[in-house]
Amino acid sequence: MKTAKISLDDRVLVRQCQSGDSAAMERLILKYQDRIYNVILRISGNPDDAAELTQESFVKIIENIDNFQGRSSFYTWAFRIAVNLTLSYCKRQGKLGYRSLDVGSEDLNGGERGRLREFLADKSVCDPAVITANKELCELVIRGLMKLDDNHRAVIILRDIEGMSYDDIAAVLNVELGTVKSRLSRGRDNLREIVEANLQ
Repeated sequence: MKTAKISLDDRVLVRQCQSGDSAAMERLILKYQDRIYNVILRISGNPDDAAELTQESFVKIIENIDNFQGRSSFYTWAFRIAVNLTLSYCKRQGKLGYRSLDVGSEDLNGGERGRLREFLADKSVCDPAVITANKELCELVIRGLMKLDDNHRAVIILRDIEGMSYDDIAAVLNVELGTVKSRLSRGRDNLREIVEANLQ
């Protein structure tokens, strides 16, 4: 029920934005800016780049709001702009594959840490009781995440941290559903190997 209300609110706000209502655009920005910033930060690994790219993403969203036709949710459309802008920026800067290790577990909220721990527990990296109690493991996971290639990292961030559905991830990344699933599987396997190697 709550999801439907959020979707309805977005549709109303988007229509108001398209009619020139700047207050409606401000509400949309406030609603999504933290989530978009966090996803950009996870992909870029740099808080300064993430802040700049978040601002640039919202500039693009504002510039293109009249072109939004509602074929996907506003949330998916906005994330597509932000993620594609970030991946393009990182490729141009040669930053993919090299990430600041300053982006650690302290930047994750409890829900994000929980999702990462659940996925690691499901893959039997180590005893779930150890995972729950071990802050160092969470830091290893984040560091390992920063070592993945951009395609695998983006899918894991959108699924295991942001909690997006497979369909939404496919729409954001503009890839087939099967591609999302295979990248997620390979990315999780690679991440698990990196974490396990650091646990030994």
